[in-house]
Amino acid sequence: MKTHFICTLAALAVLAAGCNRDGVKVYHVENTDTSTPPPPAAAAPAAMPATMPSGLPVPDTSTLPKLKYTVPDGWQEKTPTEMRVASFGISENGKDADMSVIPLGGMAGGDLANVNRWRGQVGLDALADADLQKLAEKVEIAGQPADLYDMAGTAERIVGVIFHNGDATWFFKMTGDPDLVEKQKPAFVSFLKSFQFGGLAAPSTMDLSQLPPSHPAIPGMDAAAATTPAPDAANVPTWKIPAGWQAAPLSQFLVAKFSIAGADGAEAAVNVSSLAGDGGGLLPNLNRWRSQLGLAPNADAEAANLPTIAASGGKATLIDISGTDARAGKPARLVGIVLPLGDQTWFYKLMGDPDVVAQQKDAFVKFVQSAKYP
Repeated sequence: MKTHFICTLAALAVLAAGCNRDGVKVYHVENTDTSTPPPPAAAAPAAMPATMPSGLPVPDTSTLPKLKYTVPDGWQEKTPTEMRVASFGISENGKDADMSVIPLGGMAGGDLANVNRWRGQVGLDALADADLQKLAEKVEIAGQPADLYDMAGTAERIVGVIFHNGDATWFFKMTGDPDLVEKQKPAFVSFLKSFQFGGLAAPSTMDLSQLPPSHPAIPGMDAAAATTPAPDAANVPTWKIPAGWQAAPLSQFLVAKFSIAGADGAEAAVNVSSLAGDGGGLLPNLNRWRSQLGLAPNADAEAANLPTIAASGGKATLIDISGTDARAGKPARLVGIVLPLGDQTWFYKLMGDPDVVAQQKDAFVKFVQSAKYP
């Protein structure tokens, strides 16, 4: 059975440790982190190679947080290769299937492009955008909603899940003999429910020369930018940090992070990141933020009506939305600022308890406007 996961990014290596209990294995997996970003435009889905290229370097995994999941009976853990953070083989009566887990930065090329790539791999025609959600089955990963797509061809079947988690997109994909994949689908869904995140996101560097030529484009990164590590201290803007904001540990993709405490344990956080070019476009990023609050995607025309504010070097788009935090299940508000600047786009996000965000919105805007870029 072959594995093909919608991906892009430098290799992730995984160390696994587990325990047997009534035939069920629970693994804590240490992974590699590396940033986000994207390649040039993709070819037709059917042209996509069946497997990803080999020979990607194995990075250091010693500083990464842990993933936790329960391995279904009959699944055999395999050494992760290429962009995978977890990999499994499934065999029964001479039939085989493969299951892989891959995280990528940002929107990772978009759900439609990746689903159509999977469809091309099993010989199906591409979908139109309007048909995508009609085929999506709702599943849960770590208690959060995700979309499952079940695609059956004559020789292979793919059950793939796309999960937007913060500033990363995760892909869970089982590929193989159609009958075996159908039989294993309930176990696959149970695996998803057992999955827990320890803060791992997608890698921070990647060599685009390793990507198949027909991989869906991940907007906002060109080949030169994609091989460049995340900004170091010399490339970070200087700001006037508001009173009460506390510097917080950085996770993948972030240039800066601050935590803000409110009354009665309420809190909010400010994240700052940047991507090359337009960062994937205003609308996809707006809809990524909307998904974090459990909101439906917006149409293009709606995105065009967003207000702008003056910021260093030009105009920035201001986004202010409220909903329910998809992770915590609590009411939340998100104020985002998107600032195109030269050949980069900067993303500022204030998100958390609605009262804290309301109190901090003016300070947040002034923080962005105070930025001086290298």
